[in-house]
Amino acid sequence: MHHPLFARAYARLSVSADRHGKVAAHRDELLHGLSGRVLEIGAGNGLNFAHYPAAVSEVVAIEPERSLRELALRAAVRAEVPVDVVPGAAEALPVKSEAYDAVVFSLVLCSVRNVERALAEARRVLRPGGELRFFEHGRGEGRWMVASQRAVDRTVWPLLFGNCHTSRDPLASIGAAGFEIGDHRRLMVPEGRLRAPSSPCVLGVARRPEET
Repeated sequence: MHHPLFARAYARLSVSADRHGKVAAHRDELLHGLSGRVLEIGAGNGLNFAHYPAAVSEVVAIEPERSLRELALRAAVRAEVPVDVVPGAAEALPVKSEAYDAVVFSLVLCSVRNVERALAEARRVLRPGGELRFFEHGRGEGRWMVASQRAVDRTVWPLLFGNCHTSRDPLASIGAAGFEIGDHRRLMVPEGRLRAPSSPCVLGVARRPEET
């Protein structure tokens, strides 16, 4: 996958959001307490890498877009935990089943081609009892927000933002995929009165059930 214009814009916007939109703090919360082997799906330009705690023994980061993957490789060199950046798609992960203690989705489910398949793959590669950490934007609340999200999703938004859809419901999709949803909270990014169709977010943890 190669979308250089989108990748260039995303790289700039994501760095700005970390600095000015408090997204870096959300990354800390997302990854807090992780340990062992972690698979990050849709690593983008690697902004999560600096936030992984020392107890993480290995991060395998999947990124399909070539330009973003190159940026992620640079970020991996600076990370304080071992990070291996590899090509691949969320719907067909190039890793073994039940091989990871945690899977991370960070602003990814909005743009995958098949949410159901991506979550099925995440469940496959997690060990029983493993954690799914998620920080995703999606369906908001209120008539104006819902109408705005539907309108932009049907017109220019996916074309401009790498297949991003603002009205998907990540929490419902995660539950439907068989995960046990744990602590989570809804938030707006950025905070304040100025809100875009992509502002409503949810951040939390779910688990793959233990085998019975």
